[in-house]
Amino acid sequence: MFGYMGKILRVDLTTGGISEEELKEEDCRMFLGGSGLATKYLFDEVPAGADPLGPDNELIFMTGPLTGTESPSAGRYCVVTKSPLTGFWGEANSGGSWGVYLKNSGFDGIIFKGVSPKPVCLVINDGRAELRDASHLWGKGVTDTDRLMKEELGEDFNIACIGVAGEGLVRYAAVINDVHRAAGRCGVGTVMGAKRLKAVAAGGTKEIKTANEAVFRETSKRNYDLVNESMLKITLETYGTAMTTDLVNVRGGFPTRNWQTGVFPDIEKISGITLESTLLVDRKHCYACPISCCRVSVVKSGPYACKGEGPEFETIGAFGAMCALESLEAVTLAHNLCDDYGLDVISTGSTIAFAIECYEKGILTKAETDGLELRFGDPDVVIELVHKIARREGIGDLLAEGTMRVAAKLDKGVERFAMHVKGLELPAYDPRAAKVCGLAFATANRGGDHITAYIEGPAFIDIPFLCVEDSRIEDPMIENPAEAKIVKDLEDALTVFDCVGTCKFMGMALSTDDWIDMIADCVGWEFSAVDFRQVGERVYNLARAFSVRDGLTRADDTLPPRLLEEPLPEGAAKGHKVEKLDQSLDAYYEFRGWDKRTGRPTPEKLTELGLDYVINKI
Repeated sequence: MFGYMGKILRVDLTTGGISEEELKEEDCRMFLGGSGLATKYLFDEVPAGADPLGPDNELIFMTGPLTGTESPSAGRYCVVTKSPLTGFWGEANSGGSWGVYLKNSGFDGIIFKGVSPKPVCLVINDGRAELRDASHLWGKGVTDTDRLMKEELGEDFNIACIGVAGEGLVRYAAVINDVHRAAGRCGVGTVMGAKRLKAVAAGGTKEIKTANEAVFRETSKRNYDLVNESMLKITLETYGTAMTTDLVNVRGGFPTRNWQTGVFPDIEKISGITLESTLLVDRKHCYACPISCCRVSVVKSGPYACKGEGPEFETIGAFGAMCALESLEAVTLAHNLCDDYGLDVISTGSTIAFAIECYEKGILTKAETDGLELRFGDPDVVIELVHKIARREGIGDLLAEGTMRVAAKLDKGVERFAMHVKGLELPAYDPRAAKVCGLAFATANRGGDHITAYIEGPAFIDIPFLCVEDSRIEDPMIENPAEAKIVKDLEDALTVFDCVGTCKFMGMALSTDDWIDMIADCVGWEFSAVDFRQVGERVYNLARAFSVRDGLTRADDTLPPRLLEEPLPEGAAKGHKVEKLDQSLDAYYEFRGWDKRTGRPTPEKLTELGLDYVINKI
């Protein structure tokens, strides 16, 4: 099997048993790999109603056929599980180089089940795998865990691990690899902590073989050069993803003070341009990527002194605008603390912003916040709350549950400004300023997520995706149900990137034809544009079916009341709110071939996609 190592590693953490199984070519042709193949295993093996933090849930690390090859930006892997944050299908994706190390160790993926009686780590090297005691690592941060494991194993290993937040079952804990690269969303690190799995170390020299090696190399080089010469490369390498701060703010859609407005008045204090001119000391790139979008920043002195990677756009959104911090130094420290604790920056910053609004409205009292006065714009309070959440100390124990559960406990009408979808906190794009983004948030399989469809690219910053036939948004301020097709097409196409193991930014620079050539030359079977679209649609429907089986309905495809009922008070989108979500959902379900009343994939659609066996299981 070209492009694949041909093996999956299974680890039963309850018994300590480790086994191997061969990949089935039929499954690879249907789901490619990565998120697709992992979703297939999850649906088939995790029973309905399984406790996300219990032994029946699986934690699946999976690479794609392009991972570790010469394809541009092909260093990614995914983690798929039942999310402890949403209770539905959950997935997180990460770059760096850990996914490449996993393949070089001899395996395409690892499936963990059960719960270990003590902290353990898995060490894989050239086809050999063993569980080792990790008691001495329990309680350590990501940086120390990475350092200590490399001291034990050698520098030829790459480490994916959890920090203190995952150990303490913070519901939005992340898995961190390469010290600063995060599989951040959906609480995948929480599941890892529940299984008492501290880390996975991968090393080896196994070769990844491609079917048409010379042609594949030539095609990859051509596509690499196309990306290298693109505007995407120029802008992202210069300013990183933080370049987007000014662009979204000027549209009036940069969520500020927990989405009370879409304009951050002092944007120049925390923008990507300011980061580049003040704190930036270097740039880094993930494996085989022509774009160095990662920031390496240093705060040299003062209370926020730190050195690490970031902050990225979403960190600046979550801690800067949402918490109203004007200190880029404090935002940078918050980012680095999240990396070391193993926290999702979006969910952490968003939950803190929600708590601050609750405090300012008198719903949370000083007695409940450990004596802290929660105020927007106070960097010291925000930093202290990051520590408390990661350690589940005091008020942090409540906030570690995530916005949805905090709102349910506080009640008092706070659900209207609890900014999540399906339990997953929203990213830093306000759909009241670009309406189609609201539909994408509502329908994303993993909850309130921006990169499932990445519609924000064309809607907010006028960057189209070449990997779909048409991603143009005529007027972001107008709700056009017909544009639901663009959301659907982007969801399907970008799902393929999670399946093959490449970065979704590449979908802006390369066309479908560019991708199908690389995939076909890698795996050695015919792969057309129709196959490209159908694989993405198949995986998207299977992930939806997993959640439907656990109770997901159309009612869950919605937005927080604030976005539906409260117009933006200022800026370019003043007076706007999301008003036609139901009509857009009807159109979306029609394009998807789903039942409009329930939001379920229909038997006809599942049969069309070769998922007949799913029909009687949901």
